[in-house]
Amino acid sequence: MTATEEHRDVIDIVAAMRARAEPFAVATVVRTVSYTAAKAGAKAVIRADGTVTGGWIGGGCARGAVLRAARQVIADGQARLISVQPEELLADLGVEPGDEREGVRFAANRCPSKGTMDVFVEAVLPKAQLVVCGATPVAKALCDLGRRMGYETVVHAPQGDLDAFAAPDRRIAGYAVARHAPQTRFVVVATQGAGDAAALRAALESDAGYVAFVGSRLKAAALRAELAEAGLASSASERLHAPAGLDIGAITPEEIAVSILAEITVLRRRGQREA
Repeated sequence: MTATEEHRDVIDIVAAMRARAEPFAVATVVRTVSYTAAKAGAKAVIRADGTVTGGWIGGGCARGAVLRAARQVIADGQARLISVQPEELLADLGVEPGDEREGVRFAANRCPSKGTMDVFVEAVLPKAQLVVCGATPVAKALCDLGRRMGYETVVHAPQGDLDAFAAPDRRIAGYAVARHAPQTRFVVVATQGAGDAAALRAALESDAGYVAFVGSRLKAAALRAELAEAGLASSASERLHAPAGLDIGAITPEEIAVSILAEITVLRRRGQREA
């Protein structure tokens, strides 16, 4: 396979994995010194389990360090630059394999080639998904603002109400929220009296990391009791955020949507803020 064919192969694989919302990493050789199997510009697509699914970045001399880095960048979303060098060059720099300096992580090349290869490893993660249940003014405001904030927006509402939403990524009739999804999901039930229990149960039985209910504490408590009586596990209802959103004194649908997305942002970015 020629370099051009390999590049096209990588592009096709990336497109297919993005379409499946599968997280992966792309490793790109950005610099080589002396003899190395792969040259600058070589790329590989690496799955979350560390397997190479397309492209090529050389043999065993660099492979282990790059695959470890790929698993890490997929886990935390932080790109890394890996410099694979002969041990004597690492010693000259005063670093050991695994050390990091000024954003570069060092690894040892113990192969006879004694080449140096710098590899940039970046994660390609699916968009976080904002799932909105209901066709209320709050639901419409959430969908609009969430899309502008970069979320994949999925709307669940009665069939006749779906066209009320301007431009969600997906429209789904009814409240059968998918139990599983490959990406991070935030589900907001904004039905406000029209299908509350059905939507809330489906949301709480999903694997979404965040489920919120737009309504009062009393209303949420009544729905919890109703769902418990219907057989919903208490561990599921305990993770409900109700009332939805941060307390910013919101009154209008747009203000309520801002408060909910602010709460989601706090949860989503907490690890990055603490890092």
